[in-house]
Amino acid sequence: MATPKKTSNGKWHIQFMVGACRESGTFDTKSEAAIWAARRSTELRLLGRGKGGEIKTLADAFDRYTKEVSANKKGERWERIRLAAFQTPLHYPLNSNKKLNSINSSDIAAWRDARLLKVNKTSVAREMTLLSSVFEVARKEWLWVDKNPCIDVRKPPKGQHRERIITGQEIRGILRALGYQRRVTSVGCSIAHCFLLALQTGMRAGELCALKWPDISIAGARLHTSKTGAGRTVPLTPAAFKTIERMRGFDGDSIFSVSPQTLDALFRRARTRAGLEGFTFHDSRHTAATRLAQKLHVLDLCKVFGWASTTRALTYYNPNSEDLALRMSR
Repeated sequence: MATPKKTSNGKWHIQFMVGACRESGTFDTKSEAAIWAARRSTELRLLGRGKGGEIKTLADAFDRYTKEVSANKKGERWERIRLAAFQTPLHYPLNSNKKLNSINSSDIAAWRDARLLKVNKTSVAREMTLLSSVFEVARKEWLWVDKNPCIDVRKPPKGQHRERIITGQEIRGILRALGYQRRVTSVGCSIAHCFLLALQTGMRAGELCALKWPDISIAGARLHTSKTGAGRTVPLTPAAFKTIERMRGFDGDSIFSVSPQTLDALFRRARTRAGLEGFTFHDSRHTAATRLAQKLHVLDLCKVFGWASTTRALTYYNPNSEDLALRMSR
């Protein structure tokens, strides 16, 4: 144990290391400094140690978080992919083999700045939120660290939300590329009908892919779970009912019989074949919201789309200035 040293102003200063963690303090008396150092060194030796007494690394935290926390989330797949990526050179200079209790805010800031050179601000902010959550669980529940270093680091400002509306010409082009026909005989044609229902209802890709025939009734399409974790019933117009009915006979259980990953991959390929760009399947939700906003009160729109706050409508309602000017002149 280090020995307290008297400073020029009569105080007692003490400094010591536990692993890679350096601690220091200044006190009025030599005994106070010694008592504090003994207590603090014991805390540091206990803190950050797990089974077997070893000091845990950031990789250890990622692994445990993946198994115990991410596994219970709806976005488990997203978190697993990103937590695994944190342990690759993509996230240099963040070193996952570094002792968890030696990582400070400067390390996080250096990682943030390096990531901003590779991906956009929104992605970095999202990754910082996940990283902070790992440290927070390690601090509160596992007692592996006594501080979350992400708290003292500025997140990048939020980027502008997407305002992409899919035009009628683009809709026709993507439907042709997917092989749309009234009688569904292929996966591509199933995705075409799924895309149409997305435009008619505003449902997300994951919600559409999870639909089963017992979920459809006169009341609408019953979603047992959604992005927010809560279920809801989406009302169906006659046109939406017709789109669903055309799927009869394609699969006896699942309506569209396709996973969100397959839907996304085949939709992108069809978009490329059609010579189109600049929009994704999820932009159908923006398109549907913008169309339905002209017919529904904002509170009704929030119920249909599953938004807990009316401010979400401003993100998805994206009319162009020409349409607004036309309606203002009526």
